[in-house]
Amino acid sequence: MEPTVATYNTSDFRKGLKVQIDGEPYLITEMNFVKPGKGNAMYKCKMKNLIRGTTLDRTYKGGDSLEAADVETTTVQFLYRQGQDYVFMDGTTFEQYEVPNEVAGDIWKYLKDGTECSMTLYNGAAIIVEPPQHVQLEVTECGPGTKGDTATNVTKPAMVETGAEFNVPGFIKEGNIIKINTLNNEYVERVNN
Repeated sequence: MEPTVATYNTSDFRKGLKVQIDGEPYLITEMNFVKPGKGNAMYKCKMKNLIRGTTLDRTYKGGDSLEAADVETTTVQFLYRQGQDYVFMDGTTFEQYEVPNEVAGDIWKYLKDGTECSMTLYNGAAIIVEPPQHVQLEVTECGPGTKGDTATNVTKPAMVETGAEFNVPGFIKEGNIIKINTLNNEYVERVNN
């Protein structure tokens, strides 16, 4: 006997709900309730495909329903790279997940041993891995600042321990620990001197 799949009726639709359409998980990013003068109420939904990142606009009538997506989010720790894959471990269950490069994307820029990340699983497989909003990384390589240049907006590229490069202020030097905002890929502050 197949397990019963939870469903959401239109009255349950809301922003943030994870549903399944044609066997793929979607996140409702917008939901507008429209009640025309005559006829049924309409639910206009904008949804994001959690695997491909594409968006979809759909309209549902009152009484329609959608399957719930078997999606869960958990906190994992980065362990190591294995070829093109990234290996993470759930600190509670000690289960390990091998995440292919296509899913991980640019996350390598922020990963050092033990970095805690948020992982979204769909049917037990990782579909999204997100780094923390801020990470602290050591500068391993950067050119000298320009002498006599006191302008506050002068930047230079600096390489960090993960091999990624970020634009940093001219006063940053090798050995400094810097804080990076992973949402916009930008330098926030120097953590030590």
